Amino acid sequence: MSGASTSRLRPVGRAILRRLPLLGTLVGIGLAIWLVATNDLAAVAAAFGKIGVLGFAGVTLVRAIIVLLCGLAWARILDGLSPAPTIAFLILRFVREGINVLLPVASVGGDVLGARLLTFWGVAGALAAASILADMLLQVGTLALFAGLGAGLLTRVEGAAAADLAHWTLRALAIAGLLLAAFFALQRTGIAHRLEARVVALGRRFVRETEARPDPAPRVQGALDAVWGPGRRGHLAESLALHALAWLLGAAEIAIVLACIGVDVGLSEVLVIEAMGQAIKAVAFLIPSGLGVQEGGLVLVCGLFGIDAGTALALSLAKRVPDVVLGLPALLVWQNLEARRAGVQPGPAPR
Repeated sequence: MSGASTSRLRPVGRAILRRLPLLGTLVGIGLAIWLVATNDLAAVAAAFGKIGVLGFAGVTLVRAIIVLLCGLAWARILDGLSPAPTIAFLILRFVREGINVLLPVASVGGDVLGARLLTFWGVAGALAAASILADMLLQVGTLALFAGLGAGLLTRVEGAAAADLAHWTLRALAIAGLLLAAFFALQRTGIAHRLEARVVALGRRFVRETEARPDPAPRVQGALDAVWGPGRRGHLAESLALHALAWLLGAAEIAIVLACIGVDVGLSEVLVIEAMGQAIKAVAFLIPSGLGVQEGGLVLVCGLFGIDAGTALALSLAKRVPDVVLGLPALLVWQNLEARRAGVQPGPAPR
């Protein structure tokens, strides 16, 4: 392929990548509408109405605690390495969550922005990026362990559908384990250094003369080495434990909603529903907030325990209430941070 053809294809590729989250949103909305249209809307409304104000308050409180635990897990990664206080990580963790669940971006869009916002507290950009990479690895790794727990419990459920879902999940987790190992190896080897060098070199080709040039010294690999260093194992273990606790606590949302609706389930069932639901949602990370996917996943998993589709859809809607209640203030905090940052930035130098 000629250089001219390649140059024409690049803008097209970038345009497609930019539109992927929007396309994912449309697909998710379509799936959600289909699920509601093919089920008894009156049953969904009746189950949703049984939850009540106290039920929604309980679910929102649990979600707030989960996000706080994730913020603490992020803070432990950089404890002793950055000047940012713990409160900064807690605030930005809510912002990351709000962006991921309320804006038409892939489920990692808020995490990328979180790294940038962390620099507002004096953290070097390379270190902020390294902390996000490590935090995402630990978060996904603990989700895989949680999904493995759910699959293990699911093998004890009678029925071919439960056995098939458990076996499919375990096979998918085996592949996910290989991908996570590769992601970890990428952070712990010099591959990131070489990739960064290529990005910096590419940046020099397109930067304007009037703009500040990229830092010629790649630093992300050095920051990753600092984060994953031998002396950091205690901090990383604490972060891992906090993420694992956050995933487990998510089962409390399921228990609260189903108890309010009047569905009698045990701890094992609640853990399976939450673990499988989160695993299915994670697979469709390109669809913002798992629109439609979360609903379909809960209908599938709840059906294994005899819970009707109307109740499962009401459960999914109830789990989205904290997305809005906590997400909207988080977006306002983000805009306030950006506005304050813009207000203290010096203007262009006079000519």
